[in-house]
Amino acid sequence: MSRKITFLTLFLWLMTVTFPVIAQQKTDTTYTFRFVSQKDMFYVPWNGNDTELARLLECIENNKATILDGKLPLLVDGYCNSLGGEAENLATAKIRANRVKSELITRAKIKEENFITHNHATGGDFVIVRLTVPAKETAAMDAEAEARRRAEAERLTAEKRAEQERLAEEQRKAEEARLAAENAEAEKAALQNTLAGTPSETKITNDYHLSLRANLLRWATLTPDLGLEWRICPSWGIAVNGSWTSWSWNDKDRRYALWEVAPEVRYYMGEKKAWYLGAMFKAGQFNYKLSETGKQGDLMGGGITTGYQLRLNKALALDFNLGLGYLNADFEKYEVIDGVRVRCGNETKNWCGPINAGVTLVWKLF
Repeated sequence: MSRKITFLTLFLWLMTVTFPVIAQQKTDTTYTFRFVSQKDMFYVPWNGNDTELARLLECIENNKATILDGKLPLLVDGYCNSLGGEAENLATAKIRANRVKSELITRAKIKEENFITHNHATGGDFVIVRLTVPAKETAAMDAEAEARRRAEAERLTAEKRAEQERLAEEQRKAEEARLAAENAEAEKAALQNTLAGTPSETKITNDYHLSLRANLLRWATLTPDLGLEWRICPSWGIAVNGSWTSWSWNDKDRRYALWEVAPEVRYYMGEKKAWYLGAMFKAGQFNYKLSETGKQGDLMGGGITTGYQLRLNKALALDFNLGLGYLNADFEKYEVIDGVRVRCGNETKNWCGPINAGVTLVWKLF
């Protein structure tokens, strides 16, 4: 009985001595970066790599002094088992590990000697980076990171709410201004009709102030197009047309989307003011993916326009128009890998020639 009591006393004493040591043990913080099978490119936004990279960069920043002193090396293990032989797998695993290290050296401003690297021809297609950080420090860093994430989320939510309120207020003021302008114009027209003693409906003339426009050629290609034209006087007009569309098919692997806006100044000629010459500016953005490679970018240009308006009745007319000039397109090429767009190059193209054509239905509002 005395031996049991002695053994129990010794065991409790050992636990009292060793517990603080256990509490100060270091824990491995592990970060995993995924790679496409048989590929050695490091796609940061693919398969959660961006989240892992952000976590790792934050941990490096919190322990940077210790890392640069050589007291806390980054353990890098490259893996590949999707190729034919062990030599190929080891070579690809080495390249993958080096790509991850290069990303960390560039972004975190650390050095090659701060890494310890091992490569493996088994396991899968990934690279693992480990940091041996004290457990208490890891918990504190996680809590601090979580607090920062929550603060940032609250800030973004507040900014979004304020922007929505601002846009709603601007829309309300714009609607009030539009209604006030319409009422003032109606009162002015009524006063003019009273003074002239002739109802406005009896006037038959091409001198109108505002018309709604729709390019039927654009609508035929499933691209909604609408515009307005303001005739300052019988000989001069200002027109603005806009187009927008967004289509995707083949499980979103194919894409056709664009928006354009084209303001134009026109000079109407002749007795009937049917023929015209004009100057047009065009700007917009596009996103086409009709094959394996997609193109997304901006376009801008302008040129000279000409056309003829064929009157159908007192309210409707057809506007046949053509524009010649210059367009510049700056765009990125991309491929879609596992549902993620991966940029594969930039390109710029310039175009001289036809830049606009239309068979436009014109509805004279007043």
